[in-house]
Amino acid sequence: MSDTGNKLVNAIKDKGKNLEAEMSFFDHLEALRWHLIRASVAILVFTILAFSYFDTLWQGIIMAPSKNDFWTARKMCELGHWLHRDMCFNTIKVQLMNNEMAGQFILQINTSLLAGITLGIPYLLWEIWRFVKPALHEKERKAASGFVFYATFLFFLGVMFGYYVITPISVHFLMGYTVSPDILNLPDIDSYLSSVATLTLATGLVFELPILIYILANLGIMTPKFMRASRRYAIVVILIIAAVVTPTPDMLTMTVVSIPLFILYEVSIFVAVAVEKRKIKKSEELMRS
Repeated sequence: MSDTGNKLVNAIKDKGKNLEAEMSFFDHLEALRWHLIRASVAILVFTILAFSYFDTLWQGIIMAPSKNDFWTARKMCELGHWLHRDMCFNTIKVQLMNNEMAGQFILQINTSLLAGITLGIPYLLWEIWRFVKPALHEKERKAASGFVFYATFLFFLGVMFGYYVITPISVHFLMGYTVSPDILNLPDIDSYLSSVATLTLATGLVFELPILIYILANLGIMTPKFMRASRRYAIVVILIIAAVVTPTPDMLTMTVVSIPLFILYEVSIFVAVAVEKRKIKKSEELMRS
């Protein structure tokens, strides 16, 4: 009877632990849901603001890289004069088409939503940090205390690089590229918007490489030794990315695009080294204790 009673008591205790774990899991899900709801509300607010000031957003930001007086166009022309090369953008007038009855209304909604998501990224990262922070130890919190700042800084740095360098070069090259004078380049409004959004937002995500390496290094997946050994392959990949995002065959343009990516890779190696040193120091402290 005593053995049976002990088994019954242990079974009840185990069941209680399982119920407690399940409740804890659902509590975490509920907390995550509210973090995502607050981030969604922030994105919605930015989207409404972008919708309200759509004329400024469209003419002053979205269409700006296609104009010949854009900052990048002027600087490329000045650089060409200094290098005694013709690097001025061709004088083109970008005209867009709309083939759907609700096309322009949908365009305004999609553009505003993209602007809202872009501007809401810092708050989304902050909410993610608030959700993850309680599960970290004190030292881990201190080590990752700058996560929101650095992730936001790198994202917008990448967006600015994509917007001011990659986008105008790509737009002017593709709009001016013709295989026959009988064919006019009249892109659809959705095609233009998706091109600008892809080139800018994708570059913003690429610039998050040091943050990704920091996470992978902490998980033990990525090491400085591996990254140094893979540097030659990384160079090839970076050159391929530069060739894809800059369709112009000019090597100087490809170099301008690839240099920041090389720098990002080297910075990521330093990040991995710092994580490895911190791990070694932590293990030494554990050995002493």
